[in-house]
Amino acid sequence: MITAQDTDELRGWITGRLPDGLYASPVEVTVDREEICVVGAIPEPAGLGKDVTGAERDAALDGRIAEFRERTRKERMAVARAAERRYRRKVSWGAECGGRREVFTNVSAPVMTRLRQPQRQVLDTLIEAGVARSRSDALGWCVRLVETHADDWLRELRDSLAHVRHVRAQGPDRDGEPADAEGGA
Repeated sequence: MITAQDTDELRGWITGRLPDGLYASPVEVTVDREEICVVGAIPEPAGLGKDVTGAERDAALDGRIAEFRERTRKERMAVARAAERRYRRKVSWGAECGGRREVFTNVSAPVMTRLRQPQRQVLDTLIEAGVARSRSDALGWCVRLVETHADDWLRELRDSLAHVRHVRAQGPDRDGEPADAEGGA
């Protein structure tokens, strides 16, 4: 399990290791068991006036993100190699520009699950409807659907988990070992 202290230390290390000026503001660092994802804001292209069309603005933002990705690849990969050695996780990168967010690479980690027949039938229906090519693809589609429509609920759940971790860290069993059931340590 990744503790809040582990995550804080990792975020601090990544922030300290990034070259100054790589991103326009502090980066967002998200961590799980397989991956560290680093996303930061980059400046919008100069010359985007209020009179540009939506298509022109979208193309300019896409172009700026692509330019940033190419120009900073060497620096980002140096940080990624060091972080992967230190934390034994892959590093993914992304950028935000003008409200557009693009993550360049992501780890696609297999997840094993057991489903009962009604849940398998949901996946099979998605396959039959052409929404997905396989049960694995259908399950990923379902997770993305929940992620899209449950942002507030998931955010509240994550905040609650962070609070539980904080409260646990303040308790008497800071070494992670619970006290003996008979009252001894």
